[in-house]
Amino acid sequence: MAHRLHPVGIDFTETAPVRLVFTHDVAAASDAVFHALAEDVPGWPQWFSSVASARPTEGGREVRLQGGIRFTESVLVAKAPEVYAYRVDVTNAPGARAWIEEWRLTPAGGGTRIRMTFALDGTAAFRLVWRLGRPGVGRSVRRAIGALDRRLHG
Repeated sequence: MAHRLHPVGIDFTETAPVRLVFTHDVAAASDAVFHALAEDVPGWPQWFSSVASARPTEGGREVRLQGGIRFTESVLVAKAPEVYAYRVDVTNAPGARAWIEEWRLTPAGGGTRIRMTFALDGTAAFRLVWRLGRPGVGRSVRRAIGALDRRLHG
């Protein structure tokens, strides 16, 4: 059953009770990475294997993950080529109360350093699952970023 989450602002990425931060360097240029994140929303399933489908909406996106979790999201920041962040407004993920994902892109050598942050709040069980799941989420994010880099940089 889908439910509405708290409408937190971008500052939540610094204050959330659960913050998972993953950093990975890629060969692709920041402009190309930003385009893939913000402008090629339907292309996400081609490089992020956890994403079954994604489509842009007015001011946001609708995303369905493998396994059936769904999100209706609002884009909070789309500052090319530095930051792309979105808030989950509605989800069927049990126990979630507030959720933002932020992608920060900075030049690194001839490519880009990607810092991906999950900022989360929810029931005690929801927070525990995310804390315990950090290694698996990290592997999923690393695989996705690697696949994105191969797609963009060949």
